[in-house]
Amino acid sequence: MLLRYLAMLAAAFMLAGCSSLPRTAISNTTYGADAVKPFVDSGELAGAITVFYNNGLQENTLCGWADRDKKLPMGMDKMFMQCSQTKGFCGVTAAILVEEGKLSLDEPVAKYLPEFKRLKVKVTGKDGKVSIKPAENVLTVRMVLNHTGGFNFEIPTKSKKGWTSLSLRETAREAAGIPLLFEPGTQVKYSNTGIDIAAAVIEVITGKPWDVFLKERVLEPLEMFDTTFTPSDEQLARAMALYVVAPGKKAQYRHFHPAMPRPYNGKNVHPSAGAGLWTTAADQLKFYKMLMNLGMGENNKRILKEQTVRELLAVTTRPKNLGGYSLGLSVGKDNWFGHGGAWGTTCWVNWKKRQLRMLIVQVNGSRPWQNHWNKASEKFFAASIDTKDSDAYTGRTR
Repeated sequence: MLLRYLAMLAAAFMLAGCSSLPRTAISNTTYGADAVKPFVDSGELAGAITVFYNNGLQENTLCGWADRDKKLPMGMDKMFMQCSQTKGFCGVTAAILVEEGKLSLDEPVAKYLPEFKRLKVKVTGKDGKVSIKPAENVLTVRMVLNHTGGFNFEIPTKSKKGWTSLSLRETAREAAGIPLLFEPGTQVKYSNTGIDIAAAVIEVITGKPWDVFLKERVLEPLEMFDTTFTPSDEQLARAMALYVVAPGKKAQYRHFHPAMPRPYNGKNVHPSAGAGLWTTAADQLKFYKMLMNLGMGENNKRILKEQTVRELLAVTTRPKNLGGYSLGLSVGKDNWFGHGGAWGTTCWVNWKKRQLRMLIVQVNGSRPWQNHWNKASEKFFAASIDTKDSDAYTGRTR
């Protein structure tokens, strides 16, 4: 409630401009605003939230509108689709089970989902002809979590009806009957399907729907009460609108997208671990700061052991030369890891330097502000900022 009140208070003063929210350690900088405000002023971008955090010092910027037509100001309590950032939540739930000794990443998926016992693979011959043969490699839980399982991006049903059209178990059953694109563990194909299969495995292990396990072990402990697969009418009333963006043109409102069809909280909405989780900036910060703090939430609730985050989630689990990816999270250089989403959201953290960079928009199409924002984050981290007027930072709580 306090965060929502502060967001409303800030919105009352900002109209369509930019403002900063109160926080523990105030940076008094405008790097994020300098990067995105020109695009809000031109109309190319309806609104954005940017957050930069550097070892206790934070810059929050609210710029423009969550919904331009409704004149709904941007705020930390505004709901948005984080799309593929949902994958990181699946990775954390898998890491919890690994930590508890209930899951081994190198176990066959078929141990939990028997329909994967007899997989087939597409093979293209030298003559260009495609044939189908039995898979030689064993599909493991690790592979479905790091996009080396060989699955298409989506199964046919979800390609036609959207992310939330089937349950996780139904998704797994359909996926098991489709030939893989390559031998498991030998190539990379970014796939919502693989992450959904991992969540179905978690359901078997825990005996609970994956979204229930996620809520009990991650969302509720971190007090992420606005993060859900089925937003209420009240939550949707404060949702950010989706816009189509083209360079040099005013952003256009998009009412419907087939990947996430309306109604958003209807009876046929099923949780998808690959995409589809709604949240707010305030909630998403709690999740990523937990990762940055090596498993400890800012409310001093521990979700994972430090070693689990440092040695499993923040490092690649793929074979050499197949890029950086752990469990539903991208892994970059110099201890950075995080994820982005299809609607333009992104958040990355560095556990060693205790840094975070977050951008929240809701757009299809081009993102002309992205390079400006990337450079703004670099300037923020490189800056020597006077913090004498900020509250003392207490450090990571073990």
